[in-house]
Amino acid sequence: MTGNAFDDEPAQRPGALPALAEAARAAGFIMSCDARTGSLLAGLAAARPGGRILELGTGVGEGTAWLLDGMDRAATLVTVELDASVQEPARRQFGDDPRVTFVAGDGGAWLESYAGPPFDLVFADTWPGKYTHLDEALALVAPGGTYLVDDLTPQPGWPDGHQASVDRLLDTLDARRGFRTTRLNWSSGLLMAVRTAE
Repeated sequence: MTGNAFDDEPAQRPGALPALAEAARAAGFIMSCDARTGSLLAGLAAARPGGRILELGTGVGEGTAWLLDGMDRAATLVTVELDASVQEPARRQFGDDPRVTFVAGDGGAWLESYAGPPFDLVFADTWPGKYTHLDEALALVAPGGTYLVDDLTPQPGWPDGHQASVDRLLDTLDARRGFRTTRLNWSSGLLMAVRTAE
């Protein structure tokens, strides 16, 4: 191997990403899914043929694009975003895809009221399901399913004192019975928790 032949930038990217990145720039939205995290999401989605996937925090839809790119035709995605105007680019791009259901509303309220079947993959990319309503989100992970959170290393726009919230979240997840956790000091800082059979 010569030079930097092993690069961690994804070789495969969803075709919709450039338009969604432009929509994020136009809206001043700075919290889009990192491409390396997106690539991992696509791989996790591909590992679940016919899987049920939940995304908490659509944003403009870059994470949604990665998830849909990895999903097979039988898989389904529910993606929840508080701000309908922020979610609009994703709806424009993927509204005709029968695999995806868009929810515009408070993620915490959605988690409290959801009464359907569990999910094979839960990606919590916003406060509800991560810093609030964590128990509700973890309860929706099917046995053998994966819960993934990102943005665990300092990010633009973090509020003052946010590191303490991150530390509490990491400690809580590491100590959680029934889940096997892995911290990844990579991309924006990730933690992956797999629900065990206990």
